[in-house]
Amino acid sequence: MTEITRSKARLWSRLGARAVLGQALLEAAKERDDFYVVSADLAQSSGLGRFRGEFPDRFMNAGIAEQNMIGLAAGLAKDGTNVFATSFSPFVTMRACEQVRMNMGYMQLNIKTVGLGSGLIMAQLGNSHFGIEDGAVMRAIPGMTVVCPADGAEIVRTVEALCDYGKPAYLRLTGGPGLPVVYEEDMGFRIGKAISLREGKDIAIIANGTMVHYSLKAAEILAEQGVDAAVLDMHTIKPLDTEAAEAQLDKKLIVTVEEASIVGGLGSAVAECLAPKKNKPPQLMLGIRDCFPHAGSYAYLLEQCRLTGELIAEDIMKALRN
Repeated sequence: MTEITRSKARLWSRLGARAVLGQALLEAAKERDDFYVVSADLAQSSGLGRFRGEFPDRFMNAGIAEQNMIGLAAGLAKDGTNVFATSFSPFVTMRACEQVRMNMGYMQLNIKTVGLGSGLIMAQLGNSHFGIEDGAVMRAIPGMTVVCPADGAEIVRTVEALCDYGKPAYLRLTGGPGLPVVYEEDMGFRIGKAISLREGKDIAIIANGTMVHYSLKAAEILAEQGVDAAVLDMHTIKPLDTEAAEAQLDKKLIVTVEEASIVGGLGSAVAECLAPKKNKPPQLMLGIRDCFPHAGSYAYLLEQCRLTGELIAEDIMKALRN
C-alpha cells in the first residue's frame, strides 16, 4: 500500500488525475501480478506509458474501439482475472454501454472501467468529450459499483481497493493537472463508506470528485455568514452510504454537489435514499443542469455551471432564504 504524505499529495495534485491513475496501477503491478490493463489507444493519455513499458505482457491496446475493448477485457476476465479498461468517459460508458451492460452488469465479470476526463475538464474539446451523463449511465446498470474520488490520494486508495474488489466497477476521474488537494494523509478509504470532512449543525453538503474541494471552500464562506455546514465526501455513488445520508436528516438543508448532470447522479442517489423518510429537510441539487454547457476553459465552465466555492455558497444561501 502506497504511503500518503503531504509531499506526495502535492505531487499528485500537480500531475492530475490521469497521471496518478497510471502511477497507482504501476505501483500495484510491482506488488501483484493478478490484473491486466487495457486501453483504447490512450496509453499516454491514461498515464500508462511507464506501465506499458515495464509490464508489456499485462498491457493491451484495443485501438480506438471501446466496444471491442470491453469484449477483450471480458475475455481476460472470464477466469476471474481483474482487468482495468480505460478510455475517455463518454466513450467507455456510452459508446460501449451495451458491452458494459452485458459483460459487466449481467455477467458480473471482474472488469473495472475507468472514465478519463469526466466532468468538464476536457474544456475546449467540447461536449463530445465532456463526461456529464457517465455516472448516471453506469449507476443505472444492475450490479455496477460507481466511484468518484476527490483527489490524487483518494485515487491511489481507490485503485488499491479496486484491485481487491471482485465485482465490476466504474471509476470516474474528474479534474486535471493542478487537481486540488483534499487529503494529505490516509483517509481510511472504503468502497461504499462516505468520509466526514467537516462537522456542522445547520446544513449538510454531500459531494464527490473535484466538488469535494469546492464544497469545503463553500463551507468556509458559509461559516463567515453564520451557517455551520457539514461536508461529506460521498465518493461511492453506488452503493450509496445510506447510513451517512440518513444521518443528515436533522439538518435544515441537504445539498448535493457534483461535476456531473444532476439528472441521475449523486443528487438523484441521495434523493432516492431519503424519499421514503417522512420527516426530511429539503434537498438542493447542484451540478450541471439539463443542458450542454458552452465549451471553454475549465475555469470558465465551472463558473458557467456555478460550481466554484463562491457560487456554491451563494446558491446555498439563496435556498436558505427561500
